[in-house]
Amino acid sequence: MPVEITWWGHATCTVADSGVRVLTDPLFARRLAHLRRRRGAVPPPEAWRADVALVSHLHADHLHVPSLQRLAPGTRLLVPRGARRAVPALNRLRGLLLTEVAPGDVVPVGDVTVRVVSARHDGRRLPVGPHRSPALGYVVEGEGRTYFAGDTGLFDAMRDEVGAVDVALLPVGGWGPYLGEGHLDAGRAAEALARLAPGSAVPVHYGTYWPIGMDAVRPHEFHAPGEEFVRLAAGRAPGVAVHRLGHGESVRLAAGR
Repeated sequence: MPVEITWWGHATCTVADSGVRVLTDPLFARRLAHLRRRRGAVPPPEAWRADVALVSHLHADHLHVPSLQRLAPGTRLLVPRGARRAVPALNRLRGLLLTEVAPGDVVPVGDVTVRVVSARHDGRRLPVGPHRSPALGYVVEGEGRTYFAGDTGLFDAMRDEVGAVDVALLPVGGWGPYLGEGHLDAGRAAEALARLAPGSAVPVHYGTYWPIGMDAVRPHEFHAPGEEFVRLAAGRAPGVAVHRLGHGESVRLAAGR
């Protein structure tokens, strides 16, 4: 059974493996604070359907409570440890089966398991609040092994902690003209790809949201990261098949290696 990846925009993907639908960082908004969706339609109700949703960290473009409210009752929801305290609105979500997780945890969901790994990224609920939660990545293990990095910078233990994977969903950009510490741009994502050496990769977290009124500020940082990642990955990790998807597009990948 192949693994199917659908990219809905930003860090939101559906990973379908072994009859289980896994949804990453659900964000179904046309506008979020100062950000406007500039490319790709808002994901349709099909995108809201999942057996389990994974939240990588507490930033509002990854943990978006109004989007989580669209998930069907009974959906499993994995969030970083401490998220309930940092984001009290999570306690008002009715019908979702919420579990706080940390690196090293393993959660079975149907015929897949979700393994929680580290990320190098600010885990606070910005712009205010003293509470921290770990930023996370996840490895979905079923017929295939799919790594969702969330938001992260490079770190020395990435390969050892993530392990051997078939598919890597890697962030290659952001939502503004400058990327701070704890992010991958196209070049650093290509280096991560070389370290991980998966069979396939899909670039995410670019070309979707941009600050209102800043369309003319470094626009190449909005448009270019996906193509730049494809180009750089061909040099740094030539054995990896990179699939640059459009919003709402899917790719079916052979499971296992």
